[in-house]
Amino acid sequence: MRKIAIGLVLTVAFVMISLTLVGKSLPRATGPADSNAATKAAGEDAFAAVVTVTRVAPADFIETVVASGSLIAREEILVGPEVEGLRVVEALADEGARVKKGDVLARLVADTLDAQLAQNEAAIARTVAAIAQAKASIVQAEARLVESRNAYERAKPLHTAGHMTEAVFDQRRQTAQTAEAQLAASQDGLKVAEAEKAQVEAQRRELNWRRGRVEVTAPADGIISRRMARVGGYAAGAGEPMFRIVAKSEIELDAEVTEVRMPLLKEGQKARVDVAGLGQVEGTVRLVSPEVDKSTRLGRVRIFLGDNPALRVGSFARGVIVTANGNGLAVPSSAILYGADGPTVQVVRDNRVVTTKIKTGLAAGAIVEVRSGLSEGDLVVSRSGTFLREGDAVRPVLVGGSTKLSEAR
Repeated sequence: MRKIAIGLVLTVAFVMISLTLVGKSLPRATGPADSNAATKAAGEDAFAAVVTVTRVAPADFIETVVASGSLIAREEILVGPEVEGLRVVEALADEGARVKKGDVLARLVADTLDAQLAQNEAAIARTVAAIAQAKASIVQAEARLVESRNAYERAKPLHTAGHMTEAVFDQRRQTAQTAEAQLAASQDGLKVAEAEKAQVEAQRRELNWRRGRVEVTAPADGIISRRMARVGGYAAGAGEPMFRIVAKSEIELDAEVTEVRMPLLKEGQKARVDVAGLGQVEGTVRLVSPEVDKSTRLGRVRIFLGDNPALRVGSFARGVIVTANGNGLAVPSSAILYGADGPTVQVVRDNRVVTTKIKTGLAAGAIVEVRSGLSEGDLVVSRSGTFLREGDAVRPVLVGGSTKLSEAR
């Protein structure tokens, strides 16, 4: 019983001390009504939540889209032999070499083609001789035809008068017909010889063309990114190319972007590309793919970087594309609540929470542009949440004691 009595005494003493301290913290009132209001306000302030607020202030906005990928050639040229099956005897260009259009990159062996050209020359000589023989045969056939026709014409009146037997007359007539057939055969022989000559000449033109292609040349200016040609190997036109050339030495970033950001991209937009091990390089959006991968939900964009000797095909790079810029009132993105009625912020007015609808604009890092609903100097709860409701009493604490928002990059 003694312990209970001591406990009651201590409790009463604690309550009296608390009331005394609260009474000292209340302002002096000039009347009974003012005293009651002040007492109520002081009680509410004592239990008000402390919240961090940010002052609405103007800021510059640069809206960006992040894209990452690898460096590739803007246009890659595959250089292969125009003549297949020949051995490589010289490889004159190596990886990393800058070449001009027409420069010799490699040479192929030409001995086989030289032998074929010699055979072709002999075939041409043979066809020329055949044509000469056919022409001579035609002359002889024409002479025999004239002679046989004359003999046949002289035999006609003799046969009619009965001075020539039927057998002799038939023989002269057959001789004339045979001479006509021989002339036709000689003329056909000439045509065959001329056709053979044309065929051999066509083969020669092909051989000359192949002989002129034993030097593999660069089809355009650029830089050699890879060389597969090896001395002693055989050139195969349908297989792996002998050289890969970056046309005009122009490099670009082949990057991926999330599908929700793809509509913001357009050709000609400026970009800053951070290349691994090199630093930032300026670029321009050259191509925005019209297709989104249905499995990854990513789209592709090509950022042109130009001719830069420091860039390496295959390097990883990350691009930041500027899609829009402007100036307006800014609030932290964490201060915005998104609901069925649209975006809202919690504004602190007279130490009370007021939920306000807003219209957002550009976004730049950790800040968002507010186009309507707020005024410069308004205090908004920096990190809104469901624990605060309309009309709640709060004790605001300004972030950093400063009214300026810096763009987070």
